[in-house]
Amino acid sequence: MSLFVIADLHLSLTSGHPMDIFPGWENYVQRIQDNWNEFVKPEDTVVIPGDVSWGMGLEAAKEDFALINALPGTKIISKGNHDYWWSTAAKMGRFFESNGFDTLHILHNNAYRYGDYGICGTRGWVNDDSEPADALVIAREVQRLEVSIKAALDMGVDPLVFLHYPPFFGQERADDIVEVLHKYDIRRCWYGHVHGKAHRRAVMGDMEGIELHMISADYLGFVPYKIM
Repeated sequence: MSLFVIADLHLSLTSGHPMDIFPGWENYVQRIQDNWNEFVKPEDTVVIPGDVSWGMGLEAAKEDFALINALPGTKIISKGNHDYWWSTAAKMGRFFESNGFDTLHILHNNAYRYGDYGICGTRGWVNDDSEPADALVIAREVQRLEVSIKAALDMGVDPLVFLHYPPFFGQERADDIVEVLHKYDIRRCWYGHVHGKAHRRAVMGDMEGIELHMISADYLGFVPYKIM
């Protein structure tokens, strides 16, 4: 039983927004499926930290969910900045259940046990100056991250944090998010969101005592990354 992670699948089977037009994304859907089937087994777990589907609603993303559901393993999905289909946890859970998507689970104000570890996370907040800071949104993301980490601690397991936005990017630092990581002594964090030429500005390795890993699908060559 292994734990994998891969962010930014950006599926668009029916939404008319394929990523093949971008360099490095050629035939990406087939590459995702082929690599996933090669490396991930039914007993494994895969965390997908955001930007799962371009669908503008749950129904519009249905075929994308069906593709992911059919792949091996249990999938734990959190929100990205392009997940416009995202809704309440209850509504998403009912939608998955009614469509037989029994391998899909939502990470939202909660945590999932994986052996002696807890899978935690939230979207986070952009720190590359491309969007104006929004105090209410930042406070909400901080709260969600804390709730998720506390849920893992309540289980008596070691939290592993998965974010969509990077906590560090270039010379920028998402202060409020990073402070939560320090508050709970989080030592490992995985993030996505960063694509193309921006890979060069990604911060990886040890940063302020936190081991950072970028796991955007294109950076990984569309191969799920094995954590343990």
